[in-house]
Amino acid sequence: MLFPLTGYGQAECAAINVKIENIGNNTGVIACAIFESPEGFPDKFLEFASKIMITQIRGKDASFEFSDIKPGKYAIAVIHDENYNGKLDKNWLGIPKEGYAFSSDAKAALSAPSFSDAEFLYDGRDLQMSIKLKY
Repeated sequence: MLFPLTGYGQAECAAINVKIENIGNNTGVIACAIFESPEGFPDKFLEFASKIMITQIRGKDASFEFSDIKPGKYAIAVIHDENYNGKLDKNWLGIPKEGYAFSSDAKAALSAPSFSDAEFLYDGRDLQMSIKLKY
């Protein structure tokens, strides 16, 4: 039986597309976590993030697409997990030893930024953002 080459495509659903830039090396993985609330942000992403994506590193950039996200307020935390231990390693002073970044270009001073510092509004349509890792 022959089937026609034309078909019925599904409409693409909107997504939050995140490009991670400035990856320092090809060791380990990049983890990108999206949070719906301040609970657990940013350190406890394995327990509290609503979605987490992890990818192997190829080159200096990585991309993530979070689909099926309802409109609302969110914050994103990104880590370069060089040793595959599922967390951002820090020295004895609490200074990160691996790359990290947050949405809205939130800065870490003496501690990680708050959810409200990294918060952005998602309206349910395609959103493109770039986040640059800091080391």
